[in-house]
Amino acid sequence: MWYRLAEWFSDVRERYNLIRDFNKSAKNSFIGGQAPTLLEARITIGSSEFRHAFSKFMGGGFRIKALSGQPLQKSELIEIGKVVLDNEELVRKLVALGWDTLEVHDVKGYHGCKWALKNYAKIGGFLQ
Repeated sequence: MWYRLAEWFSDVRERYNLIRDFNKSAKNSFIGGQAPTLLEARITIGSSEFRHAFSKFMGGGFRIKALSGQPLQKSELIEIGKVVLDNEELVRKLVALGWDTLEVHDVKGYHGCKWALKNYAKIGGFLQ
Protein backbone atom coordinates (compact mmCIF):
# COMPACT_ATOMS: atom_id res chain seq x y z
CA MET A 1 0.00 0.00 0.00
CA TRP A 2 2.70 2.53 0.93
CA TYR A 3 4.45 2.12 -2.41
CA ARG A 4 1.40 3.84 -3.98
CA LEU A 5 2.16 6.99 -1.98
CA ALA A 6 5.03 7.72 -4.36
CA GLU A 7 2.64 7.41 -7.32
CA TRP A 8 0.25 9.93 -5.78
CA PHE A 9 2.98 12.56 -5.59
CA SER A 10 4.69 11.82 -8.91
CA ASP A 11 2.72 14.64 -10.58
CA VAL A 12 4.13 17.09 -8.04
CA ARG A 13 7.66 16.00 -8.89
CA GLU A 14 6.91 16.20 -12.64
CA ARG A 15 5.49 19.71 -12.23
CA TYR A 16 8.57 20.96 -10.38
CA ASN A 17 10.87 19.22 -12.87
CA LEU A 18 9.11 20.97 -15.75
CA ILE A 19 9.49 24.36 -14.01
CA ARG A 20 13.16 23.65 -13.26
CA ASP A 21 13.88 22.52 -16.83
CA PHE A 22 12.06 25.52 -18.31
CA ASN A 23 14.02 27.94 -16.14
CA LYS A 24 17.32 26.22 -16.89
CA SER A 25 16.69 26.31 -20.66
CA ALA A 26 15.53 29.94 -20.52
CA LYS A 27 18.64 30.93 -18.58
CA ASN A 28 20.96 29.13 -20.99
CA SER A 29 19.20 30.70 -24.01
CA PHE A 30 19.58 34.15 -22.48
CA ILE A 31 23.23 33.64 -21.56
CA GLY A 32 23.97 32.21 -25.02
CA GLY A 33 22.33 35.17 -26.76
CA GLN A 34 19.49 33.22 -28.40
CA ALA A 35 16.85 35.02 -26.29
CA PRO A 36 16.79 38.80 -25.74
CA THR A 37 14.92 38.48 -22.43
CA LEU A 38 15.49 36.29 -19.41
CA LEU A 39 12.36 34.28 -18.64
CA GLU A 40 11.45 32.63 -15.37
CA ALA A 41 8.52 30.27 -14.76
CA ARG A 42 6.75 29.65 -11.49
CA ILE A 43 3.53 28.16 -10.19
CA THR A 44 0.66 30.51 -9.28
CA ILE A 45 -2.97 30.15 -8.27
CA GLY A 46 -4.25 30.59 -11.83
CA SER A 47 -7.70 31.77 -12.92
CA SER A 48 -10.78 30.03 -11.61
CA GLU A 49 -12.66 30.66 -14.88
CA PHE A 50 -10.04 28.60 -16.76
CA ARG A 51 -10.26 25.51 -14.51
CA HIS A 52 -10.72 22.05 -16.03
CA ALA A 53 -11.15 18.51 -14.70
CA PHE A 54 -7.42 18.06 -14.01
CA SER A 55 -6.65 21.52 -12.57
CA LYS A 56 -4.61 21.55 -9.39
CA PHE A 57 -6.29 23.34 -6.52
CA MET A 58 -4.45 26.58 -5.73
CA GLY A 59 -1.74 25.78 -8.27
CA GLY A 60 -3.26 25.94 -11.73
CA GLY A 61 -1.28 28.90 -13.00
CA PHE A 62 1.92 28.59 -15.03
CA ARG A 63 3.40 32.09 -14.89
CA ILE A 64 6.27 33.25 -17.06
CA LYS A 65 7.92 36.42 -15.90
CA ALA A 66 10.00 38.33 -18.43
CA LEU A 67 13.01 39.85 -16.69
CA SER A 68 13.94 42.38 -19.35
CA GLY A 69 14.92 45.27 -17.10
CA GLN A 70 11.98 47.37 -18.30
CA PRO A 71 8.22 47.00 -18.63
CA LEU A 72 7.21 45.18 -21.82
CA GLN A 73 4.46 46.18 -24.20
CA LYS A 74 1.33 44.02 -24.29
CA SER A 75 2.26 42.88 -27.80
CA GLU A 76 5.60 41.59 -26.47
CA LEU A 77 3.87 39.68 -23.67
CA ILE A 78 1.47 38.15 -26.21
CA GLU A 79 4.43 37.13 -28.38
CA ILE A 80 6.03 35.28 -25.44
CA GLY A 81 2.72 33.56 -24.67
CA LYS A 82 2.24 32.50 -28.29
CA VAL A 83 5.59 30.70 -28.26
CA VAL A 84 4.21 28.42 -25.53
CA LEU A 85 0.68 28.17 -26.95
CA ASP A 86 1.93 27.22 -30.42
CA ASN A 87 3.70 24.18 -28.94
CA GLU A 88 0.79 21.74 -28.73
CA GLU A 89 2.82 19.04 -26.99
CA LEU A 90 3.92 21.44 -24.26
CA VAL A 91 0.36 22.73 -23.79
CA ARG A 92 -0.96 19.16 -23.50
CA LYS A 93 1.73 18.37 -20.93
CA LEU A 94 0.84 21.47 -18.92
CA VAL A 95 -2.85 20.49 -18.96
CA ALA A 96 -2.10 16.86 -18.04
CA LEU A 97 0.01 18.03 -15.09
CA GLY A 98 -2.78 20.20 -13.73
CA TRP A 99 -2.13 23.67 -15.08
CA ASP A 100 -5.11 25.55 -16.46
CA THR A 101 -3.80 29.10 -16.94
CA LEU A 102 -0.80 30.46 -18.82
CA GLU A 103 0.22 33.86 -17.48
CA VAL A 104 2.93 36.11 -18.92
CA HIS A 105 4.03 39.16 -16.93
CA ASP A 106 6.69 41.81 -17.31
CA VAL A 107 9.44 42.64 -14.84
CA LYS A 108 7.16 44.77 -12.67
CA GLY A 109 4.41 42.16 -12.60
CA TYR A 110 1.64 44.76 -12.87
CA HIS A 111 0.86 44.12 -16.52
CA GLY A 112 0.19 40.70 -17.87
CA CYS A 113 -1.73 38.44 -20.20
CA LYS A 114 -3.42 35.15 -19.48
CA TRP A 115 -4.84 32.31 -21.53
CA ALA A 116 -6.93 29.20 -20.81
CA LEU A 117 -4.62 26.31 -21.68
CA LYS A 118 -7.56 23.99 -22.45
CA ASN A 119 -8.39 26.18 -25.45
CA TYR A 120 -4.98 25.42 -27.02
CA ALA A 121 -4.65 21.68 -26.22
CA LYS A 122 -7.02 20.53 -29.00
CA ILE A 123 -8.88 18.32 -26.55
CA GLY A 124 -11.76 16.20 -27.82
CA GLY A 125 -10.71 15.84 -31.44
CA PHE A 126 -8.65 13.37 -33.37
CA LEU A 127 -4.90 13.60 -33.02
CA GLN A 128 -3.08 14.36 -36.23
